[in-house]
Amino acid sequence: MSSRSLVASPPLGLPIAQMRSVFSADEVERKLAKLQASGNEREYESLRNTWQRMLERGPQRFAVKPSGIPDMAPLYDLLPNFGEVLDDVKRHVALSQDSRDSLEVTPILLLGPPGVGKTHFAKQLADLLGTSLSLVPMSSMTAGWLLSGSSSQWKGAKPGKVFEALIDGQYANPVIVVDEIDKANADAQYDPLGALYSLLEHDTAQNFVDEFAEVPIDASQVIWVTTANDERHIPEPIMNRMNVFEIAPPTLEAARKIGAHLYRGILGEHDWGQRFDPEPADDVLDQLAVLAPREMRRALVTAFGNARLDNRYRVEPDDLPKAGTSKSRIGFLQ
Repeated sequence: MSSRSLVASPPLGLPIAQMRSVFSADEVERKLAKLQASGNEREYESLRNTWQRMLERGPQRFAVKPSGIPDMAPLYDLLPNFGEVLDDVKRHVALSQDSRDSLEVTPILLLGPPGVGKTHFAKQLADLLGTSLSLVPMSSMTAGWLLSGSSSQWKGAKPGKVFEALIDGQYANPVIVVDEIDKANADAQYDPLGALYSLLEHDTAQNFVDEFAEVPIDASQVIWVTTANDERHIPEPIMNRMNVFEIAPPTLEAARKIGAHLYRGILGEHDWGQRFDPEPADDVLDQLAVLAPREMRRALVTAFGNARLDNRYRVEPDDLPKAGTSKSRIGFLQ
């Protein structure tokens, strides 16, 4: 297969991509022909439309990886409490270099209190690798089939998140985040984590069957990131399939660096950012740093807006939300 280049963020290098089939078009055509011959097309209209969409899009997807070991120093600065995880990712990237092998990353479990940046890390990982990201929030899941789809015989049935990421997306190796895996609610009818037993194993993931589409898809290249607050609620066989990293809250100094990075990032994303001071004041960082990383961005946007209402292009401490208005304040390591 020939390689193709894709554009990525300049600091992280240029990813390369090979094309990879994520399903068999022949298998889908056979399924569709059998349905048409049965005369039940109207009864299974949603299933028919799904198979037709698969054929229209075709089975080929990009399988991307960095063209070299990228400069990850900015990520170590941005995510100072994720050093061990970044080291692990760097090892996997290094193994895929100078070969035609696809990038394979052992599934990752991030353990830590709310607000330390676990989901933000996953987004940065997807950007680093030049692929897409899909988020599966287990805490808000109301049905066990969110990952693997539900039977087409059920009313309101539809494919699962893994199928959607691979069939509707552009990549054979998207980052899929199973957020708050420890909060998945199993019921008597269906284990919401049941699909992960096969999806987290490379060999069985190659022929993953979504219960709605009933066609094997190759999910072996998916990069899995799961997050949890308490590992005691995760089945041991699931834990054993992942590399587990305990993520501590950032130190106060690290939190200041995160706040400064977010400040500069927000300015760079907006035309109005050109008018503000390029760096935040020390007293602003002192107040910003007591917030959880996921709250910092919202606090900064509020501060920029308050400053502009006061006809200023310099953020002051009073522009930030008052102490006690955030539910995600966290302690810091010394």
